[in-house]
This record gives sequence, structure tokens and C-alpha cells, in this order.
Amino acid sequence: MYLEHFGLHQPPFRITPHTEFFFSGGKRGATLEALIYAITHDEGIVKVSGEVGSGKTMLCRMLLEKLPDNVETIYLANPMLSREEILFAIADELGIPPAEGRSHLLLRSLQERLLEIYGSGRQVVALIDEAHAMPPEALEEIRLLSNLESNRHKLLQIALFGQPELDFRLQQADMRQLNDRITQKLQAGTAAPK
Repeated sequence: MYLEHFGLHQPPFRITPHTEFFFSGGKRGATLEALIYAITHDEGIVKVSGEVGSGKTMLCRMLLEKLPDNVETIYLANPMLSREEILFAIADELGIPPAEGRSHLLLRSLQERLLEIYGSGRQVVALIDEAHAMPPEALEEIRLLSNLESNRHKLLQIALFGQPELDFRLQQADMRQLNDRITQKLQAGTAAPK
């Protein structure tokens, strides 16, 4: 009934985010712009948190569409991965062959690949949706991955998207180093840092 009334061709309110229905009001557009700025200006780790249904996944998908062409994206929709699996997932997305269970070799290959990408004038961002579900050791691996850098720039930008449980976890004593590395702390639907 409302489709006909509003002249719509398909239902706009579905469980799966459709980026063509992105509404930039309610400061969502400003949050998207803040994310794009942070990622393209070498800010390392950024975080977006919000309640279920607040638009985190929509913002993540909009980033995939709106980031400039010189930004390569890695999208992890299911972060329930071990520390080593996070490395393998990122390496796989960048076309790095597996290092047969040797994470130190994989990390070296990852750094070499990221340096190669950086040297070509491009950058890489890992977008991690549902980050509140990540095991603590995987979150620690994210912190360590943020150490990959050239002489002046981060080689891997990271954007975490999660429910308020992520904020709570990051406030724990064992997560203080990761929490300190987060340069932008945004709320889904708002642009004001926490």
C-alpha cells in the first residue's frame, strides 16, 4: 500500500541494507564523510558503534561504494575468526598465497604486499563488520596489524563496526592498547566522536 502511495518501485525497509536507499539525514551523511576522511587521511583505526538496526552495516556498504578508486577494500562480514584466520583472510583478499601455517612468514608477505600497494600510490582498508563478536585474540591481532607502516604512513587502515558491546570490550584493561590506537570513535547515525 505505501509503495503505491509514495510512488516506490520496491520496499525500502528490508533487513538487508540497500545502498540506493541510504538516507544521509540524522547525521548519517556526516558520519560517512567522517569515515571517508579518516580512512583517506591515514588515521589508522576507526570505529563505528551503535545499536542493532542503527545503520552500521549500511555505513560499511556505503564506504565500499564511496571510497576513492585508489583505496583497495577488504570486507570481513564474519569476524568470528581466530588470530591466525584474520591474517589468512586479509592475505587472501590481497592475493597472497597461504604460508602453510607459518603466520610469521604470512605477516612478512603481507607487509611486503602492503608496501607494494603503497608504493603504487594506493592504500588498503579492512572493513570489519560485527566487530563486537571478535574473539579477544583476533582484536589483539588487529592492533598488531596497525603496526604495519612505512616510514611515514600506515600501510593498513582498519574500520571496526560493532554493537555497544564493542565499546564495553575496548574499555577493558587488556584492550587499552587497541582502544588507544582508535583515532575516530563514531556512533552510527551521528558524526560526533564519543
